Amino acid sequence: MKVGVFDSGVGGLSVVKSLLEHRLFDEIIYYGDTARVPYGTKDKNTIIRYSLEALEFFNNFDIDLLITACNTVSAYALDEMREASRYGVVGVIEPGIRAVQNRLSDKNSEILITGTRATIASGRYQTALQDLGYRHLTAMQTGLFVPLVEEGIFEGPLLNEMMAYYFKDIPPPAAVILGCTHFPLIAKEMSGYFDNVPLMIHSGEAIVEYLVEQYGFTTSSKESQLKIFASDNVEGLRKVAKVWLGEDGQRV
Repeated sequence: MKVGVFDSGVGGLSVVKSLLEHRLFDEIIYYGDTARVPYGTKDKNTIIRYSLEALEFFNNFDIDLLITACNTVSAYALDEMREASRYGVVGVIEPGIRAVQNRLSDKNSEILITGTRATIASGRYQTALQDLGYRHLTAMQTGLFVPLVEEGIFEGPLLNEMMAYYFKDIPPPAAVILGCTHFPLIAKEMSGYFDNVPLMIHSGEAIVEYLVEQYGFTTSSKESQLKIFASDNVEGLRKVAKVWLGEDGQRV
């Protein structure tokens, strides 16, 4: 089985990391639209256009499934991508919602939703959780975390100040949805800010669970092959992959 993973830039590598760890696919084709990142500040029509153009890239490969690792793409362009594609397309929002539902039975729990401006403005997480009966939601645009992560700042005083800026006035959450694929890189520090109490909903782990439950994928005994492509500065993306993916990154 061969899977494509699409992201607006480097963030989707956090999803790739989970896929590599669980070995669900023989081959992973990653494409980051690094020439036009970030998507989270773009309007809906632009996001849809860029996402459909990414399908043209994946049509060069005989993939069995495409994962849109970008939350913004999943919020705005998933239906259009599915309609235009000859293979299945899976986003990260529904798996994230399922992960909350599977782990948090108390519908009165405080849930913090973090993400880019576009993802939060779409209301996709909020509406889905409200439909499931969750009543106490705080949805927050935390896009300034993205450049910190891309600069390799995963801890320290600058990140701490940024978390204090965003989170100082919100109720302590029982769960935090990491609604941007950059955010798992700072999940440990974010959890620590809230005294290590909240459940952290990570798109990579959520998508793995979703693929196992909904598609019946199983773990293989052999390592997945990873090929990385980008619309600009592919060597820069590969360097980031070596850092973010740990031991698996050494095979990039």
